[in-house]
Amino acid sequence: MKQLVAFDLDGTLAESKQPLQEPMGEALADLLGVAHVAVISGGDWPQFQKQVASRLPARADLSKLWLMPTTGTKLYTYRDGQWTSVYAELFDDETKAKILKAFDESLEATGFTPEQTWGERIEDRGSQITFSALGQEAPIKEKEHWDPKFEKRKVIQADLKQRLPGLSINMGGATSIDITREGVDKAYGLKKLRDESGIPLDSMMFIGDAIFPGGNDYPAKELGLDTVRVRDPEETISVVTAIVACQK
Repeated sequence: MKQLVAFDLDGTLAESKQPLQEPMGEALADLLGVAHVAVISGGDWPQFQKQVASRLPARADLSKLWLMPTTGTKLYTYRDGQWTSVYAELFDDETKAKILKAFDESLEATGFTPEQTWGERIEDRGSQITFSALGQEAPIKEKEHWDPKFEKRKVIQADLKQRLPGLSINMGGATSIDITREGVDKAYGLKKLRDESGIPLDSMMFIGDAIFPGGNDYPAKELGLDTVRVRDPEETISVVTAIVACQK
């Protein structure tokens, strides 16, 4: 029996940057009745509020929910009736400037400049700098078609790794690339979660849509957790329903 089930967010619990649908909220509330739940993703806390925290039914036991923005370099828990920051590992200004310069140079060198964008393409999330190829507000349909097989982002990622040694550069979401401190990936975040929650790694499992070499969920598998790869949120609901049935 697992004590904690951890999830990726975009593509797993919800469509890219979209709020949880009601059936998913109900499924997670059921799961919180039998286990701790964690959500770890590249988005920042405001995105987690919009997509997850505000979308759970009143019956959900929020005291067992661990929300981990920016690939686990931030952690929020629900205590005394409100969400509280447990920690946040932030970049210094010099590192931020170096990353932003590298993005500009890399995009020019690789030539991946879309004809149309929606909103800012580069976002400073404090502990993570995120590049969204089509912009932060791009429509889901546009995002789904831009780089479904990760081919374009692999080229940009390889170029950035040459320009930014000592930093972690991972693909996330439908069109994004996340840059964090060296060694930061979902395995790093899950180990931080172990330390904060007291729940050992062998009592956790991870569910995500990118559990494959190069995918930003793959570090959870490399860490040794039991993992389940899902195609979309609908399949996630089926998996959660099965877990709840087995845990009772």
